[in-house]
Amino acid sequence: MGYSSVTDVQNVMAQALTSATTSTLSGTANLLNVGRVLDTNLVSTDLINSYITYADNQIDSYISSNYKTPLCELADFESGMYSSISDYNSYIVIEKACPLSVGDTILLIEGDYEERHTIDDVVGVGVFSTSEPIQYEFSTDARLIRVKFPDPITLISARFAAANIFDKYFSSQNSPNISEYGRHLRDMARADINNILNGRTVLHGQHRIGRRFFNSNLVDQYDLVRGSEGSKDISDLSK
Repeated sequence: MGYSSVTDVQNVMAQALTSATTSTLSGTANLLNVGRVLDTNLVSTDLINSYITYADNQIDSYISSNYKTPLCELADFESGMYSSISDYNSYIVIEKACPLSVGDTILLIEGDYEERHTIDDVVGVGVFSTSEPIQYEFSTDARLIRVKFPDPITLISARFAAANIFDKYFSSQNSPNISEYGRHLRDMARADINNILNGRTVLHGQHRIGRRFFNSNLVDQYDLVRGSEGSKDISDLSK
C-alpha cells in the first residue's frame, strides 16, 4: 500500500478519462456512473498502482533531507464501541464524536483479534459502514483506531499520480501535448511539498532528521538554502 489508494487517485482524476458506456455487455448497469467512472480498459488498477509508487518515490526524494523516509502510517484517533456490531446490522457506532469520512482506514481490535477496513458510508456523527463485510461480531469491549499518513501526504501522492496519468494519455491524443489540468494538480502538490520543506507544515508522528538544536540555514551544505536567500522551493532543486 502506498501513501494513497486507487480510490484517492480516481477522486482527483479528470473526467476526460471516464467511460461513456457501461462496463458490462450483459445485464443492467447504474446509469448515474456513465461518464463518471474511469474506463478500466484504458486506466487499469495496476497502472494506477504503478503511478502511485512513482509519486511516492517523488515525495520521499523531496523530503528526505527533513524526514526519515519512507513515512510510516500511524494512528491518530481511538474510540470505544457504543454498541456491538450486531445491534445495528453491521453499522459501526462509536462513543466519541470524530469527523470520520469516507475512505478513512480503521482497525477494529478486540483481544487478539483484529480487522482492517475502509469506511464506505457515513450515516451520522460516529455512525458508519465499511466497504467490506465485517467478519467478527465486535462487542462494546472492542476498540476502533483510525490509521493514516500525516496530512497532506495522501493528497500529494494522489495529485502527483493523477497528474502523471492524465498527462500520459493527454499527450498522446492532443497537440500541443500540454495538459493544463495535470499541471494544475502538480502545482498544488508542489505547493504542499514546499510547505513541508520550509517547516510551515509539520508531519506529526514522523522521524525528523538533521540537527535538532541547530539552525541548518547557517551551514553551507546541499539542499539547504542560506538565510539570506529566502525559503526553499522544489522548483529550484535542479539549479
